[in-house]
Amino acid sequence: MRLIVITALLLSISFSSFSQELNVGDKAPSFSTVADNGSTWNVNDHLGDKFIVVYFYPAAMTGGCTKQACAYRDLKTEIDAADALVVGISGDNVEGLQLFKKANDLNFPLLSDENGDIAGKFGVPTRDGGTITREIDGQSFDLVRGTSASRWTFIIDKKGTIVYKNTDVDASTDSAEILDFLKNNS
Repeated sequence: MRLIVITALLLSISFSSFSQELNVGDKAPSFSTVADNGSTWNVNDHLGDKFIVVYFYPAAMTGGCTKQACAYRDLKTEIDAADALVVGISGDNVEGLQLFKKANDLNFPLLSDENGDIAGKFGVPTRDGGTITREIDGQSFDLVRGTSASRWTFIIDKKGTIVYKNTDVDASTDSAEILDFLKNNS
């Protein structure tokens, strides 16, 4: 019994070190992953240049996630003018992200976090992934995601500090709220 308790304690300590919730004022974690175009996207390559809007979403090609992505697409010019760049992060594999981007004519990077490692660094809750089938251009595709992240949004300032956090994101208004924040705080 003692061994079970010790093992459970060690596992909880080890898990908590991977999933510490970040708050406004905290330094943003360093991360790097594969983008929808197959390139490596590293947050450190963009720090100091612009504000970085990092939004986590559960699954490509689903209702709320499509609304959210398309709203960011539609406000890209204004968000660019507010000196910010947007990245969407989900547990979808790169192939699924490519299909999502193509089907919705998205104009910003989508990043793959299949294992939930990046979500964990931000403290974003995750659950098991899955597979959904969608028809795109008359063809049926299976979109696979290793994990499903909760819908949370962060803004990282040019110094690498979290300046905005929303854990109760409305998919249809997220981008407009981000734009208002950027206009009032840049």
